[in-house]
Amino acid sequence: MDNVAFETALSARVNDMLNACTRCGKCVDVCPSVRPAGIVDPVTQELVNGVIDLVRLGHGPEASRTWASSCMLSGACIPACEDGVNPRFLLAMARVAMAKADRALPDRRRRGITGFRDLGRDVSVLSRLQLTDEALRRLGQPVPNPLATEAAHDAPDFVFYTGCNVLKTPHIALLALDIMDALNVTYRVMGGPTHCCGIVHMRAGDAEVSGRMATSTLDKLAQSKSGQVLSWCPSCYVQFTETTLPTIERQRGARPFEMTPFMRFLVSRLDSLRPLLRHRVEMRVALHKHPGVSGVVEAAEAILQAVPGIDLVDLGQPAVGLQSVNLSVLPAYKRQLQRQELEAAATAEVDVLVAVYHSDHRELCAHERDWPFRIANVLEIIGESMGLRQDDNYKRLKIMQDAEAIVADCRDLIEQHELDPHTVRNVVAQTLLGDQPLPLINKPAAS
Repeated sequence: MDNVAFETALSARVNDMLNACTRCGKCVDVCPSVRPAGIVDPVTQELVNGVIDLVRLGHGPEASRTWASSCMLSGACIPACEDGVNPRFLLAMARVAMAKADRALPDRRRRGITGFRDLGRDVSVLSRLQLTDEALRRLGQPVPNPLATEAAHDAPDFVFYTGCNVLKTPHIALLALDIMDALNVTYRVMGGPTHCCGIVHMRAGDAEVSGRMATSTLDKLAQSKSGQVLSWCPSCYVQFTETTLPTIERQRGARPFEMTPFMRFLVSRLDSLRPLLRHRVEMRVALHKHPGVSGVVEAAEAILQAVPGIDLVDLGQPAVGLQSVNLSVLPAYKRQLQRQELEAAATAEVDVLVAVYHSDHRELCAHERDWPFRIANVLEIIGESMGLRQDDNYKRLKIMQDAEAIVADCRDLIEQHELDPHTVRNVVAQTLLGDQPLPLINKPAAS
């Protein structure tokens, strides 16, 4: 595939969308990022005009730069637009254009490569601190096995695409596979850095490498009988469905597959799932919500309500962003929302605060130590009713809040996977323990 052609097709899509924009400002009116970003009483037309300048020229008014940089990917702007424009996609392209204007290509490429390597290191280390070779192999990860030969397989019903970061909390991905097994769904698992969606390089402003990586992954994913890829990661989902797949369709004239978020797939099989929810789960639960992928929150609510014994409580908290990590562009606002939600959950006397996505779980799970309720992933609750369980070792390790204790606890797996102890210690201290936007109450000093 010609990588220049990918960039050309992407630019053509962007230009078509810019030309379709009427500058009505409805996207600004519904955007939950505007006020937390400090943009007070915006002149909507000027704000939108500035973003269009950013996309076309790489520079524009400061308020428009702030808006583009503060996008939490909530997606409220998409249905608000009546002109067929995806404002979330244009804001992403504005950020790419800003990166191109601010840095020369060698610097952007270097940043993309560094970010990709760091991600690969963190995913590899944290998954191997929790999983055996057998479990890693089940999740489609490369594991040394010189005696093994590649077996021929019939095309599965679906390809299950994990993305990268869910492998840091692998019990979530393993539960997804357990549930599909129980539904008698055949699948092939792909994900991790060897099947990158290209988002790291795109964020760095290197559209060429991003397109190359995404196109390579896309061709590997097109292996199911249904022509469907089930995705877990919302960032990968947005990258593929809003950037890569439409661009490839413009190049080739067709899409190689359609992508469906796992929770939407699961709710579409609710009639088959319901008889498997055999065990009562007597719990008062609240759902941690992010609306960035349409229908996912509603799917999670519908499935939780189907679990016998569950009392689903609405905490009345703001639901913004694609997932927790996307709120990092507004760190003070993010901490405020997380603190408010924990307080509301305690006031509502819930038994469990339930999150959907992996970044939500990584950021919230250690707060279980300090609050009178559990913090769990939605698949853990579904699995409990189905008689399925995967140990949440990520939460167990993070609650230790001591890097040396965590390394000691994982010594057997460190030796089994031949990990470098110095690298492990750095990843534990900087990534596992450092991924804590809202500090724990009376947090002890980590080693």
